[in-house]
Amino acid sequence: SAASDVYKRQSEETTELVSIIAIAAIAALAIIMLVICLTYKKMDTKAIVYAAISIASAFVLSFIKVSPVTNGGSITLASFVPILIYAYVYGPVRGLVAGLIFGVLQFIQSPYMLTPLTFVLDYLLAFAPIFLMGLARLVFKKENTSIFAGTAATYVIRFIVHFFSGLIYFQMGIITEGLPADSAAVYSLVYNLVYLVPDMIITMVVLAVLVATKNFPRLVRLMRPDFYVKNQEAPAEVATDAQ
Repeated sequence: SAASDVYKRQSEETTELVSIIAIAAIAALAIIMLVICLTYKKMDTKAIVYAAISIASAFVLSFIKVSPVTNGGSITLASFVPILIYAYVYGPVRGLVAGLIFGVLQFIQSPYMLTPLTFVLDYLLAFAPIFLMGLARLVFKKENTSIFAGTAATYVIRFIVHFFSGLIYFQMGIITEGLPADSAAVYSLVYNLVYLVPDMIITMVVLAVLVATKNFPRLVRLMRPDFYVKNQEAPAEVATDAQ
């Protein structure tokens, strides 16, 4: 329709501007990450290095994807796993910053948005909940519980944010022209469930395999050798490796 064509042209113009802003935002977030790391612990280079490794790994994995729906919404090869592990190890604040950087990188990978609000929803607020993984570790004493509760919480909040963004797209007829406005909520619900549920399942399975094979605590100890000393007793297999 003519209205949707106007919105698309406007979104393309806005996307170009926001792309520039996004690059600047990544630089700013990287500086914030550096400041946070240096504030928490002098010369905490490991936190910075593993943040870069985690974000880069997640970004690469996000290219291995299947898109069951049009105009975005992809099932990736466990792209959230590296960032979730980072948030678990280094806490909610650093996890938040790493999640925001990853979100902005996702925008740069496929730069499209309808309005500045949809950019904030889809690429900032949808990735910010990664900090919940670090928060879950502080709330739950058992490692397995904190891992899966944190992952589930991250995806639930991400779904809610994408749902509201989807409402805007469907109501404006960007994804499906001629869709009745009062059906936008149903379509947004189905649209986001189609790819987010499988993506969450893949993430959960990968984390479950890491836990079952005892590689999760080994990764944690590799990233932060003093983690189990400060937070809990090390699992038996980790303690054995340390001897």
